[in-house]
Amino acid sequence: MTGELQNCTQQEIDNGYDNAILYTDYFLSNVIDLLKKYDDKFATSMLYVSDHGESLGEHGFYLHAAPYAIAPKEQTHVPAIMWMGKHFDYNKNQLMPYKDYPLSHDDLFCGLLVGFEVDAKMCEAKQKILMQNLDFKSNLDEQAATN
Repeated sequence: MTGELQNCTQQEIDNGYDNAILYTDYFLSNVIDLLKKYDDKFATSMLYVSDHGESLGEHGFYLHAAPYAIAPKEQTHVPAIMWMGKHFDYNKNQLMPYKDYPLSHDDLFCGLLVGFEVDAKMCEAKQKILMQNLDFKSNLDEQAATN
C-alpha cells in the first residue's frame, strides 16, 4: 500500500487496515502475557482504547479526520479492550453488563482516576458510580436521566 490513498485499490486499503489490527492484537497479547507473569504478586490490568475509529470508504469517507458532526460511526465508535488480573479491584462479572453501554473518551479520564483511587473533585459524580460497581448500570442510567 502506498502513502497515496487515491492510488490504492479497496482491497489494498482493507488489507492495510486488517494488518494493522492483526499487529495490534499481537502486541496486546504480548502485553497480557507480560502482565500474567506478575499477576500473583500485583493487581494487574490492561486497558486499551483507540483514539479514533477508521473509515475504509464507507459513505465516501476514508481515514479518520472528518469533523465529528459529519463523521460516520466508523470514525466515532472506537474499540476498547480491558484485561484484568485476578487481584484487580473489579472483576469481569461486574463489568460485563456494560460492554455495550455507550461511553465516550470523556468518561475515560475519571474512570482511570477512580480506578487508581485518585480523589478528584471534578470526578465526584463518576466516583459515586464506579465505586458502587455492584449496581453500576442502574447508576449510569440514573445519571443519564438527570442530565
